[in-house]
Amino acid sequence: MSERKVLNKYYPPDFDPAKIPKLKLPKDRQYVVRLMAPFNMRCKTCGEYIYKGKKFNARKETVQNEVYLGLPIFRFYIKCTRCLAEITFKTDPENTDYTMEHGATRNFQAEKLLEEEEKRMQKEREEEELNNPMKVLENRTKDSKLEMEVLENLQELKELNQRQANVDFEAMLKQYKEYEEEQKRKEQEEDEQEIKAMLEQAQNRRLLVDSDSDEEPAKSHTKAAAKTKPTDILQEDPQPQSKKLKTESWERSVGKLNTKSQLAGLVTVKKQKPGPPLANGTENQGTAAKTGNGPRGDGVA
Repeated sequence: MSERKVLNKYYPPDFDPAKIPKLKLPKDRQYVVRLMAPFNMRCKTCGEYIYKGKKFNARKETVQNEVYLGLPIFRFYIKCTRCLAEITFKTDPENTDYTMEHGATRNFQAEKLLEEEEKRMQKEREEEELNNPMKVLENRTKDSKLEMEVLENLQELKELNQRQANVDFEAMLKQYKEYEEEQKRKEQEEDEQEIKAMLEQAQNRRLLVDSDSDEEPAKSHTKAAAKTKPTDILQEDPQPQSKKLKTESWERSVGKLNTKSQLAGLVTVKKQKPGPPLANGTENQGTAAKTGNGPRGDGVA
């Protein structure tokens, strides 16, 4: 059974690799690649803005007869997203950037243009100094004068600031030292006060412990002398305080059962007036009923 993934292929004994025909492709052939716009640009045809980072399916080719230090330069073709106009740009290995070639204009190039102008001026100056030694001397004197002017202006600004500020640095340093000394002195005083307070508390605790130890044997001696009879324990009320609390709570919630003494002043007894004199029989009956003397002797008539 043959292997699924073949690693070694069979070469017949009469195999000649020189006889294999080579594929001849043009040097300026194009490849389809996926890329992002390397800078902000604006289409010349419709004015559409194409921002940096927008993705395109571009065609890539090698620029003929353009090489920088042996590095090939590539050209890319993209289409505008609005009008489908063709836009081309190519690589710039000298400045590690891209250059716009056709179909659009590059935006936000002010900083780049400034850098290019500075480089151009520096290059021209170096070329002049290379062929003219007197120019070198003139440029050096100009640079030294410019440097002196800058230092003088800086010194004038410092003096102006000092006049307007009127700050005495020595007084500030002296005040800061005094403040530090005052803080240290306060900290030392606070530490001493804390130590004194802690010592006083410890001394008071010792005195309290000593006094308690002296009072305990005296109390035990007096209690033993008071309870001389064994029957005194039975006569003592075991829980007088608890009973008193219970009765007070009961009276507070319900009230006292015997309220006669409190209501005695509120009730008055009505006195009876003497009536007209009645017959003797009735008077005798009434007196007999009051006295309770009857024929039986038990108060019944």
